[in-house]
Amino acid sequence: MKKFVYPACFYPMEKGTGYTVLVPDLPGCVTEGNSLAEAIEMACDAASGWILDEIEDGNAIPSASAMKDVRADDYPDGFVNLLVLDLDTYAKKHGQHPIHKDIAIPAWLNAFAEEQGIDCSKVLADSLSNLYIETALS
Repeated sequence: MKKFVYPACFYPMEKGTGYTVLVPDLPGCVTEGNSLAEAIEMACDAASGWILDEIEDGNAIPSASAMKDVRADDYPDGFVNLLVLDLDTYAKKHGQHPIHKDIAIPAWLNAFAEEQGIDCSKVLADSLSNLYIETALS
């Protein structure tokens, strides 16, 4: 993977200092943040997730429009800014693509797993997922 650059439209929220962000080249990619910095961060996260989903589904990634061709005229004070998306970093943290891991277990435990038709990769993934959920909820 690589880095991608997409233009995004930023629109100030009616109340407060936040912004709604729309990425025109990625249909349905809309987010917001309570400050400009948070809006940029949220937009990068949303756009990265949008692109990663497409990659994992085997779909083509839309080309980015030239910044000069994108207008944020829909609302007063709207403006266009570029988003830089680091898909390698995002995929390491959020991707669903399987990662090969070598593990070591005792021979007797491996024999038991094979006799029972147990998928060790699935057991490990399920256990880690449950641990992640428990940790996130605490």
